[in-house]
Amino acid sequence: MSRSSKKGPYVDQNILKKIGKQKPEAGPIKTWARACEIAPEMVGYTFSVHTGKDFIDVRISEEMVGHRLGEFAPTRKFVRHGGKMQKEIEQKAGVAAPAAASSFAKAPADKPAGKPAEKK
Repeated sequence: MSRSSKKGPYVDQNILKKIGKQKPEAGPIKTWARACEIAPEMVGYTFSVHTGKDFIDVRISEEMVGHRLGEFAPTRKFVRHGGKMQKEIEQKAGVAAPAAASSFAKAPADKPAGKPAEKK
C-alpha cells in the first residue's frame, strides 16, 4: 500500500494522543487502527491490535518502523492441512515413534544400538 509522498505517512491521531499521555511501561494501548503506520515515536510501546475477534499484543521495535500495525496481527488462524486422512497418518506416526524408541532402549550394552553384528 503506497501513499503519496505529499500526504505523508498515515498515523492515527488517537494513537498519537495516547502515546503522549502514557509511558511505554504502563501497559498495552488498545487500537482498531490496523492501517496505522508505525512511527519512530511508537518504539518501545505495546499495542493491542484488533484482529476482528481478539486483540493481539504487539511490542514495537526499531525494525517495525514504516510498517503497518496490521502486519503484525494476523487475522486468519492456520489450523493444518489434510483433514481426516492426515489425522490418521499423524496418529500412526505417533504410535510408531515411541515403539521405535523403546526398541533402542532394549538393545544389549555390548552392541551399539542400530548397527548389525559383525560376522567373523
